[in-house]
Amino acid sequence: MTVLLLEAQGGMLVTALATPPGMGGDGALIRIGPPLLRQEAGACFEGRALRARPLLVQQPGRPRRKPVEDYVFKPMENLLDAVEYRGKSIAQAGADRWNTRNCSQAHATWALEAARNYLTAREREQAARVAAGHPATFPVQSSWVGGKQLSAPDERGVDQYERTIWGRQYASADGEIRELWIPSIDCVKLDRPLPELVAAAHVLVTGVPAKTPYGERSIPLPSAPPPPRRVRVLGVGLRDASTAVLADWNAEEVKRLFEENVRGLMARVVDGRGRRSGMDCVRCEALAGCRTVARVPGLLGVPGPVRPRKRRSVSVSDLRAHRDCAARYHLTRVLKLRDGRIENEAIRRGRAVDAWLNERHAERPLVPCRHVPLPDTLPGLTEDELPAALSMIRGHRGLCPLDGLPATERVEPQRRIAVYDDLADVVVIADCDVVYTDEGGVVVRETKTAAHRFGERRDLVETFPQLALAVLMLASGALGGDPRRSRVELEVLREDGARLEELDPCDGRTLDQSRRVLTELATGWAAEETYPAEPAPGFDCSGCEALRWCAVGQSRQTTDIPEVVR
Repeated sequence: MTVLLLEAQGGMLVTALATPPGMGGDGALIRIGPPLLRQEAGACFEGRALRARPLLVQQPGRPRRKPVEDYVFKPMENLLDAVEYRGKSIAQAGADRWNTRNCSQAHATWALEAARNYLTAREREQAARVAAGHPATFPVQSSWVGGKQLSAPDERGVDQYERTIWGRQYASADGEIRELWIPSIDCVKLDRPLPELVAAAHVLVTGVPAKTPYGERSIPLPSAPPPPRRVRVLGVGLRDASTAVLADWNAEEVKRLFEENVRGLMARVVDGRGRRSGMDCVRCEALAGCRTVARVPGLLGVPGPVRPRKRRSVSVSDLRAHRDCAARYHLTRVLKLRDGRIENEAIRRGRAVDAWLNERHAERPLVPCRHVPLPDTLPGLTEDELPAALSMIRGHRGLCPLDGLPATERVEPQRRIAVYDDLADVVVIADCDVVYTDEGGVVVRETKTAAHRFGERRDLVETFPQLALAVLMLASGALGGDPRRSRVELEVLREDGARLEELDPCDGRTLDQSRRVLTELATGWAAEETYPAEPAPGFDCSGCEALRWCAVGQSRQTTDIPEVVR
């Protein structure tokens, strides 16, 4: 393999990462792909350092069974493998159910459509390249892997470094040009960060064909070809067959860009320290022994799965989506398949108002919204849609949580909270509009924009189940603070006024109702194994973002059309 050195930053001494409690295995392998380089808010630094050591795993082992395929690209990749590596037509590949095994009908339908669009894009781009006098490129089945194998462990305790890529690989007949095609679910993704593109290009330049068996180190194949002279990274949109050249560099450019943009970033990932609870907890092998994430056994009110399965995450929005239709939940919330329809005005208005409030609440020093001028425009709204949104912001001014709040209190807008229900083996995620402290208590504020008045106060946790979750988290002490001084707030903004309600997490009736609401929502989701397309009574499939691929939803649309009286 080619050389990769991950240097310490600022001359600081690099030390081996201690194996956390409840983990074991081989910590001497480092493997980094471009996704680990993403600078995401809320990332757990130590969790990602552990992910870069893929052979360090939870011990004793944890369940990894998944009843249905939850990796959206898997069936599409199987179809493309059949076409590009085994010479099948796309029709033949689609007829072979092996390629879409363990997938729902709608997922398989999407995969076939996506594969066809990918091949269309590939054929079109290839034809244009050849017509312009450039050499054609051909599929490469063996994965390119970059890195270095050491004769003895280094100061990190590592003796093998590997860099990997994801996407479809191609090379010219003489090997002087290598390409990586990176699919996107929707249109081509044009804003991939430079370090990710450079890291991928560097693997194309320096990598050698290798086998990477699951749970093992990569093994270089014999007779590695010489390195290429030029590499290209292309993006392709699976919804519309759109393409874009994201990078087109010669080998020397790639090596220079790697030194400038990637080497130090990789070192920071590998040497990351400090833990933070969030979405990284779901796949973390150290979760069983981690004390950073709050643990609330039985938070969802459901037992552990009858048949062990891989750990999952869930939000209240997920649970509501599953209640409406299990297939819709799986397609849109797990696989992230959406048909790209334009959102209605109410959704866009709510998002615009939320974004403005979040930005104001994040300013330091804290400034109550009553002292901030109203905006002249809001992203995503037309001039005609603006007045209603401004009326809602105007109503918020009298209810702003910063009004009268001492500067010593902590304010966290758009705080993501992760709580581990270890009884159900589920990481429960809540994205709260504002979480702030108030005289020793913790306050969770949820803000809703609405076109109409809501019901009586006693119906709040049923109408807004995220309030029920917030009540239970505060009552359990998961968010810290004194539960007796804590509260949940609901702020409802309408064009004609605003209203603020409070819920006490220590009130017995509120607690009981919150437990019932959350358990009723979670019971069906927790036991689900097949995700059938069985919409709840009264659910309107015409609003489903996955209708395009769902035969059941399309059938319901047809049968719901009233018969024309002749």
